[in-house]
Amino acid sequence: MADSNKKSGKLYLIPTTLGENEPLEVLPISIKRAVERIDHFIVENEKSARRFIKKISPRKSQPGLHISVLNKYTEAEEVPLLLKPCTEGYDVGIVSEAGCPGIADPGSAVVEIAHRKKIQVVPLVGPSSIILAVMASGMNGQNFAFNGYLPIDSGERKRSIKRLEKISRDTGQTQLFIETPYRNDKLLAELIKTLHPNTRLCIACDLTLASEFILTQTAGEWPDTDLTLHKRPAIFLVQG
Repeated sequence: MADSNKKSGKLYLIPTTLGENEPLEVLPISIKRAVERIDHFIVENEKSARRFIKKISPRKSQPGLHISVLNKYTEAEEVPLLLKPCTEGYDVGIVSEAGCPGIADPGSAVVEIAHRKKIQVVPLVGPSSIILAVMASGMNGQNFAFNGYLPIDSGERKRSIKRLEKISRDTGQTQLFIETPYRNDKLLAELIKTLHPNTRLCIACDLTLASEFILTQTAGEWPDTDLTLHKRPAIFLVQG
């Protein structure tokens, strides 16, 4: 049991890989050190989190881990309870499914509460598909916006594409968005059809993996590019 007089533990934001590569190929040694000394974790999926922890720290005792799940099914009133170990003096790590906790990730809800409870939040360095894509796109890296998923309805999605293109054209702001991997090819076809031929479109997929693909060209040039995105994690960037 933790000492009741002990100060609060810290909340560590622990990035993971963006695919099935070896963790230490893309993650700094500080991630391994944090995982090795933390026993309390908040994760999206327990099975994949345990696999990541085992991969980065093979000697760490799996039975000794205390894992809480935070995903879209977690009720709002349950979220503050996830920080109970911190209030008892234990450090806690948030582990994302891919990339950085709190960036397009439910971990942000825990971070918000941690600030209210005066629990120190420690972000650790790791890969973010959003940042990597902006870096490699050649588009405006000083003014950009991540828009998450576009609407599923075809008509609404077309209007969203036009709206984001106009914002980018008027302000110079790079617009980023994603799609469920099995619908990537359909979205690319709609982008080519909807965007002005001179609007720049970047597609970055399988970032940090051996199959990584990043290319920026105009919407008018994309029909001549042979590319299959089906079931490949991808991010789309537009600049008018």
